[in-house]
Parts: sequence; C-alpha cells; structure tokens
Amino acid sequence: MKRFSLAILIVFSVFATYAQDKDVQNLKNESSRQIKKDPNDTIPKIWKTGGLFNLNFNQAALSNWAAGGDKSSLALTSYLNAYAFYKKGKHSWDNTLDLAFGIVSTTSLGKRKSDDKIDFLSKYGYEVAKSWYISGLFNLRTQFANGFSYPDGKPKVLTSDFFAPAYILLSPGINYKPNDHFSVFVSPITARWVIVRNDSLASVGAFGVDSGKHVKFEYGAYASIAYNTKIGANSSFTTRLDLFSNYGHNPQNVDIYWTNLLAVKISKILAMTFTVNMIYDDDVKTVKSDGTQGGAALQLQEVMGIGLAVKF
Repeated sequence: MKRFSLAILIVFSVFATYAQDKDVQNLKNESSRQIKKDPNDTIPKIWKTGGLFNLNFNQAALSNWAAGGDKSSLALTSYLNAYAFYKKGKHSWDNTLDLAFGIVSTTSLGKRKSDDKIDFLSKYGYEVAKSWYISGLFNLRTQFANGFSYPDGKPKVLTSDFFAPAYILLSPGINYKPNDHFSVFVSPITARWVIVRNDSLASVGAFGVDSGKHVKFEYGAYASIAYNTKIGANSSFTTRLDLFSNYGHNPQNVDIYWTNLLAVKISKILAMTFTVNMIYDDDVKTVKSDGTQGGAALQLQEVMGIGLAVKF
C-alpha cells in the first residue's frame, strides 16, 4: 500500500512539474508576441469641450460700528466660460460662450448691477495651408438686465437693457491658428448690426442708431485676436481683443472690445477669478454726474472674486 501511494505521489509530481513547465513556456510565448493595437484607439478627438463656472458671495452687517459703513451689504457675482472646439481633417469649428452677472445691494445705495454680459462667438474654418484657414465668424454680444447711471441727487437714468444694445457681427475672412492656444482672424469686409430693442433708448438714438429706429447696419473691417494659456498647474489666462472700423462713419475711430480672465485654483472647489474688460465705441455716449450726456470714453470694468468654482 505504501509502495502504491509512493508511486502515485511520484506520478503526480512529475505531471505537476510538466504542467508547470508548460505554463511557463506558454507565458514566455505570449510575452514574446507583438501586441496589435485597435486602430480606433489612435483616432484623434474630434470635439474638445470644457469650461469654468464661478460663483462668489459676500455679505456684511454692521451695528454701532465706530469705523462707519453701511448697515448691511450683499454682493453676488457669477461667471461662466464654456467652449466647444471641433477639428476633423481640414475642418475646424470653434465655439465660445461667456456669461456673467453680478449684483450689489447696500443700505444706502440699494440694488445695483456690478456685471452683466452675454457673449457668444462661433468661427468655422477650412484649412488651405498649414495653420491658415478660410473662415466665417459669427458673434453676438448683449446683456441680461436693465442698466442705469446714477446722477448725483437725481433719479437714476436708464442706459441699457436686454438687446439694447445687442451687437450681431457676421464676417468672412482669413484665420491663422497655429495651435489651440492662439488665433488671429482678419476680415476686410464685415457686416455688423447694432440693435436697440428698448423704445425709450431708441427714441434718443442711443448707441448710434438713428433716432426712433431699432436697428443700425454697419459695414467695415474686423480683426479678432484670441489667446489662452496655463500659468503653472493651478492657474490659467484667457484674453480676446476685437477691433472694428466702420467704413461709413469715422473709420479712423476703431471700436475696441477687449476681455481678460485670470483664474487661479485654490482648492478643488474654490478659485479666485480676476477679469478686466475694456470697451471703446465712438457711438456710445457717457452720462455725466449731473445726468447730462457726455462724449465717448473708454469703458473699463474690473471684477475680482473668490468663491465656488467648478471646472468641467
């Protein structure tokens, strides 16, 4: 019986050793093979999408505060920057959307806007040479709510409204885009519509429209320069400069629209944003402190905030 058990053990050991050697050999054979990749794994990404949403909130209340100040104040600002870029073969299609709205409420001043913007840009291009595209561009700029000026000691004066003004621009041209971070678009023939939907603003010829009219058509030359980059691991910078010269009225007075956004990530959900916007339009008149109309001037806006940030 012992001899039989010993024989069984020997046969089993030999078989196990043979099987193990065969498994080792199979592993060696598998590892020596060349792995064939699925062609679909190397197909470039056609759509590239993303954006940043930022929400800032600030509140203060004072009671018997020796340093002085309003009894209460409340500020809320929000900003959305979204993009969708398409690239396939010689075809390119870039889309960006910027939305911003802010409001400040204090005891002495009441509620006032601190920011208000709707800006949609869409640009299609067909590549004719390396980094050079025959392109068409569409741009819409307006705002969400009423805007007012506040003359000293006088009632507030309505200065703007939703689609008052609105700028619609349609432009064929040449686009130079060496990479996803930088582009220059130039067009010698561009159509622009200035829309003033509000009747009271249209009646006084606001934003350059003829008195009593709601739409003004302009044609001229247009250029747009866009740039975005990462500054380190936690910050990014985006800028866009638009220039328009109206052939029909003072072409030497070039309209300027320049936006800048710096975003710095503090944590997973907190970020600091700093925006600087500059506008110059020869047809947009200012309102003086006494409530009378002034001449054209550079419009400057700066907004800084720290708050909830969602990057997608």
